[in-house]
Amino acid sequence: MGNHEHIKAAEGDRHFHRLGWKRLTIVLIVQSVALGSLSLPSAFATLGMVAGVILTAGFGMIALYSSYIIGLMKLKYPHLPYYVNFGHLLMGGIGDKIFSVAFMALMILTVGSHCLTGKLALATITQSNIYAILFSVVSAVILFAFAVPPSFAKISILGYIDFVSIIVAIGISIIATGIQNTGPVSLDWSSWAKDDLTLSEAFITISNIVFAYSFASAQPSFMDKIHTPKDFTKSILTLGVTQTTIYTITSATIYAFIGQDVQSPTLLSAGPLFAKIAFSVALPIIFISDSINTTVACRFIHGRMYQQSVVRYVNTTKG
Repeated sequence: MGNHEHIKAAEGDRHFHRLGWKRLTIVLIVQSVALGSLSLPSAFATLGMVAGVILTAGFGMIALYSSYIIGLMKLKYPHLPYYVNFGHLLMGGIGDKIFSVAFMALMILTVGSHCLTGKLALATITQSNIYAILFSVVSAVILFAFAVPPSFAKISILGYIDFVSIIVAIGISIIATGIQNTGPVSLDWSSWAKDDLTLSEAFITISNIVFAYSFASAQPSFMDKIHTPKDFTKSILTLGVTQTTIYTITSATIYAFIGQDVQSPTLLSAGPLFAKIAFSVALPIIFISDSINTTVACRFIHGRMYQQSVVRYVNTTKG
């Protein structure tokens, strides 16, 4: 490596290690507390209030513990930049391939889910389903545009806007669904699972709850950019409490207000006017949140292609 490349490597290290634990918390919250808060009330309608609360809170604790273990692994093996590298550590080359496929599939399917929700949001706001394919393309382009900045420190700045968007959209959903009921709660909700629940429905519903907590696979990528890695415990504790509280309280409250007719995403249950308002407010959730998953996936591919080159820092012409 020549002198010019040494300078570029030093610049790259400074640029990509500016993430503090507070910004890491915002990145984690934005990346994880997104579609789950809009889809879990429908899971309560399938499983019932009791099982819904227990599973949502329970999986939240499991996700927090898993995140803690992954963080300890990252501290012990700081030279491993991606979750995929843990597969190589466990099972060699085969593990690396299995984890790579699973990791990329999770990122791509998550982005696809947000792209679909973006299409629904644009269709609801414009009150038109004619341009469904065009709305999907527009959503994909916006997701890509927000993913262009390769530094998580830069993305975290957008995260503050996104976090406010999450809270406001959830608030609108709860208020709107509450206003539409004549009594304090709907008479249509149940403590127990619906009578005709099938195994496949239960499996898919529980999988949706698990999917809502699937943030830990991106955590090593974030921790690789934090300037004080041992501070990750502050971030995941804040995330765990915030995410579990939002998911459980929001889902239980909206399900109690709406009952079995709750839709997914929940904003569709708020009525035409409130749905348009809520989706307008929720646009940052839909697009900024998942742009982080796009960045994680692209950084992984780019890092693998140029892992022995200064190009990996993305601060050269070729990068």
